[in-house]
Parts: sequence; C-alpha cells; structure tokens
Amino acid sequence: MNLTALLDVALEAAGEAGRITLSHFQTGGLAVETKSDRSPVTIADRQAEERIVSIVRRHFPAHSILGEESGETVGSEPIQWIIDPIDGTKSFISGVPLYGVMIGVLVEGEPVVGVVHFPALGDTHWAAQGLGAYWNGRRSRVSEIATLEEARVLSTDSRRLANDPQKSAAFTELERRAKFVRTWGDCYGHMLVATGRAEIMLDPKMSIWDCAALLPIVVESGGHFTDWRGEPRIDGGDAISVNAALHAAVTRIATGR
Repeated sequence: MNLTALLDVALEAAGEAGRITLSHFQTGGLAVETKSDRSPVTIADRQAEERIVSIVRRHFPAHSILGEESGETVGSEPIQWIIDPIDGTKSFISGVPLYGVMIGVLVEGEPVVGVVHFPALGDTHWAAQGLGAYWNGRRSRVSEIATLEEARVLSTDSRRLANDPQKSAAFTELERRAKFVRTWGDCYGHMLVATGRAEIMLDPKMSIWDCAALLPIVVESGGHFTDWRGEPRIDGGDAISVNAALHAAVTRIATGR
C-alpha cells in the first residue's frame, strides 16, 4: 500500500472534519450528552466522524474503519482506519482550542500513518512510517533534553493518575524532579512532545482511537510512544510519549523498577 496515498486521504478527511467542528465551536448552547462510559459527546463529534468515514469510504471502500462514535466495520483488505473525531471533547465543549481531530491507519495491525489536526489553532501534524513527521509542513523533532531536571512534564488528568498507586508514585517522582509540570493534555500534549516543546506526556487511561494517530507521529519525530510498561503499542490502555534521551529513565520510573 502506498503510504502517501493513505496520508493524503487522512489529511483531507481531518481538514473536512475540522471545519465541521469549528461550526459548533464557541457558539453557545451546544448540547452535550453523556455516553455509557461517562465521557461527553456532541453533535460535532458525530458529524465530524460521519464526514471522515464518508471520505475514507469514497477512496478506499474495502478498508476497515473503527470510529469512537460509530463503532467498527470490517473490510476485505488488511487496512484499518481508526478515528477519534474530537480528542479532548471536554476542552471543545469548554471553548478551549486544544482539541484535535485524529486519524490513524493500521496496515496488518501496525500503525503506519497518523494525522492530528487542531482546527481552532490552525495546526496539523502528520507522519507516515519511514517518511518522517511534519508540523504544518516543517519537520517535526523531539527535543534533545537529557535530564529530568530540565524536562517539561505534561498530563491530561491528575485525578486519574491518583487512582492507580504505581502511576501516582511515578507521576509524583517526575513532578518532583521536572523543571515544570503542566496539564496541556489529550492529543495536544503528545504533539508538544513530538515537536520538542515538552519532553514527557503521561496518559493513565487511553483507548485505541486515542493512540492510533499518535504513535507514528511521535516515533517519526524521533521519540517513543509506549504504554506504561514501555511497550510500543496502541492498545495497552494507557500511554506515554517521551523524547529519546529520557525514554529509559521515564520507563524505569513508570514501571517502578
């Protein structure tokens, strides 16, 4: 499969979906529903995902698709599109521009293409395996900071970290040693690591659609995207993005070794 062709369609779909989200963003009166997992969802999530699915279907009708809102359809080819139409819905409904449209593509189960588009910021990140990672058209690279004392540590929700003793202890240790800690979370935090504006991003709970687009971008930027056990995967239930220089140290702290 031509990865450039997959990437081009992912970029097209993310841009179209992003425009839909902006039509609902900061408009006031946006209805918010609560799903069975207690996470919020809006009409913008659903409309954006529908647009992405329609674009993918037009170009690749035999591919499988897994969407956070619409579920899974299985195609006849070993290629799967994984869609999170609005990652950071809580930011979106609060009028905060740090939400992203995320599209990942797996070939035979391996994440090979990722697009993360921030409509309200005008930022787009993308990567394809072996072809590099880009941020608004320029190469994306992680930082070279090699000490925790100089590192910038991010997290999405410290309350979720507190619910797990091992993760809480790891976060406390990183927080104690880091240069500073911020909660620029969700996909935005991972992209800050990919572009060298932070070194460590911790997510204690993640679904596959939260991760599929992130791994190719972080890895092609020279970093590591793993679960909390240090495994490079998108289905581990949690995630860490970290630059190459700090990967070993962060993994030791995260695993309690």
